Amino acid sequence: MKKILCIVACLLGLSLTPLFTYAELPAQALSSSNSTIAAMLNKAMPAVVNIVSQGEIPLPANKFLRREMEEQQQNSNQQPKDNYFSSVGSGVIVDPQHGLIITNAHVVSMAKNITVTLNDGRHFQAIKIGEDDDTDIAVLQIPGKNLVGIPYGDSNKVQIGDFVAAIGSPLGLRQSVTSGIVSALHRSDLGLEGFENFIQTDAPINMGNSGGALVNMQGELIGINTALLSSSGGNIGIGFAIPSDMARSIAQQIVRFGKVQRGLMGIMVQTLTPDLADSFNVNHTKGAIVTSVIPYSPAAKTGMKIGDIVLEINGKQVTSSDDVQNIIGLLRVGSKVNLVVMRDGKKYSAQATTEDPSNSELKNRMSNPYLFGVQMQNITQEIPGHDYVHGIQIMHIEEYSPAWTAALKPGDIIISANRQKVTTIDELNKIAKPNQKGLLLEILRDKGAAFVVIK
Repeated sequence: MKKILCIVACLLGLSLTPLFTYAELPAQALSSSNSTIAAMLNKAMPAVVNIVSQGEIPLPANKFLRREMEEQQQNSNQQPKDNYFSSVGSGVIVDPQHGLIITNAHVVSMAKNITVTLNDGRHFQAIKIGEDDDTDIAVLQIPGKNLVGIPYGDSNKVQIGDFVAAIGSPLGLRQSVTSGIVSALHRSDLGLEGFENFIQTDAPINMGNSGGALVNMQGELIGINTALLSSSGGNIGIGFAIPSDMARSIAQQIVRFGKVQRGLMGIMVQTLTPDLADSFNVNHTKGAIVTSVIPYSPAAKTGMKIGDIVLEINGKQVTSSDDVQNIIGLLRVGSKVNLVVMRDGKKYSAQATTEDPSNSELKNRMSNPYLFGVQMQNITQEIPGHDYVHGIQIMHIEEYSPAWTAALKPGDIIISANRQKVTTIDELNKIAKPNQKGLLLEILRDKGAAFVVIK
């Protein structure tokens, strides 16, 4: 039988199947002068806590699903009620003076009661300061005294091959340590979170490790253990941790503001591949190509255009589209953004300030009532059934926007507007002016074509 790989969030439910594994540091790490990491762990382990979350999963809001569940409960002589849950995870004390703990958002999601247990056996009821689902980071606070924290390490300096240790509560076993190496960096496109830049490690990470510490050999926090890749739910040597610099930035915003309010830059990008670099006459593959610029956004105000190549953001080199998303995704509204961009083989610098997304949306809605909420990109490619197509492809549509109401879908390709041929977003925007008749679009969808009217 084929085994399908799946991503398993490291969260433990009520049931436990005894499973014992043994993990050792690779032999190369154990020299005669340094045959143990016990001293380092003695300092780091008191900062890692066990978290038990309890709460209720609400009955479905959809009346038909709710009625079906209620009927099933009545048929089994049960009273309609919410589903109670209890789960186990881990956390890391990062500010012992104020009792602040970082963990994963999925560890404490929907929890009404959160119990934190220290490695010395003390128990505390924790307050959830806030959480950010897009990065899977949450911050808790406990009233304990004489707490021990763990210092942050610089996750930007982590290298493949570095020895690391994972500390947490795998399978409910409190204060467990496994070890290994960093096996990859900058893992993304896993579909776990909105912003992904994972450290991959072969240090065994199992269910219950979520929110625990990934530490280097100096006992510094370089990551928050989050997930594992497995065919069975058990560890196979592919685990993922959120880099400490990302976790720290998000936690600081949560502590200060109670939430993360991300600022809008207003561009969509794609990774500069060797083929694209050759087509753009660029002799390197470092950077991300701008495929869309939102009107009235900070990016639009700088004069950025489709086809520009983003090389640096705030001094950090851009190697892929994920870098752009992750760097800008950590910036709050009002943050300064310094860009290094290439256009037609020449570099130029641009400065912008991120805005509240609702401000740009309002301006876009007023200027272009038909196409606001639609993210698009210019394309020139061969489409099955249509030969080579020059047009505008819809990448994303906000629900309940005029385009969504008109039944447009991501993947549709616009080739004409108000019976005029269009090949670029600029051409489309010039035609899409408010009028009483609406906007008539000719689109390609799959192997067919259709006309759609947006009003």
